[in-house]
Amino acid sequence: MFAELFTPEQLTILTQIILIDLVLAGDNAIIIGMVASKFPLEQRRKIIIFGIGGAVVLRIILTLLTAYLLQITGLRLFGGLLLLYIVYKLYVDVIKGSENHNDIKVDNSNFFKAIWTILLADFTMSLDNVLGVAGAAGDNYGLLVFGLVLSIVLMAFAATLISNWIKKYKWIAWAGLIAILVVAIELIYTDIKILFL
Repeated sequence: MFAELFTPEQLTILTQIILIDLVLAGDNAIIIGMVASKFPLEQRRKIIIFGIGGAVVLRIILTLLTAYLLQITGLRLFGGLLLLYIVYKLYVDVIKGSENHNDIKVDNSNFFKAIWTILLADFTMSLDNVLGVAGAAGDNYGLLVFGLVLSIVLMAFAATLISNWIKKYKWIAWAGLIAILVVAIELIYTDIKILFL
């Protein structure tokens, strides 16, 4: 029944999106948790709610924008190169295990400064997730929406669990890296073919 709903190509894209989301969704929640932990308990809940809410809004806006921009010749090449950098960064952070979130400075004197810190971190970390998912989905907007919803659900509810899985089972990280690498190569090749061949 499941195979009837999806073509082999769509199943491949779906698998890529799930792997990309698994590898990239945990970072936002880890940052939100780190910032919130510096505050008293009554403020902590508000920071987590605002942080996740802000991340969701940013992710929706970035997804719509990225899906549109990746249709423009030349920008796919740029997006592919950016994804190659993300693959390298993830390899260093996740596979080699030198992940270091301690360099984020948190000003715990002000609730709004904490929210701003989270939103800035959300923006930079949502961009890699959105670029990977939008690049994999291409012009299949149903799968793009699925990828967006999955990344939000994983970030909000399962980030710590996924983070532990990735540390325990390195193959998940490798599979995610390979999925992002494939998307990066496809984006670069598509533009090179149009621009130069």
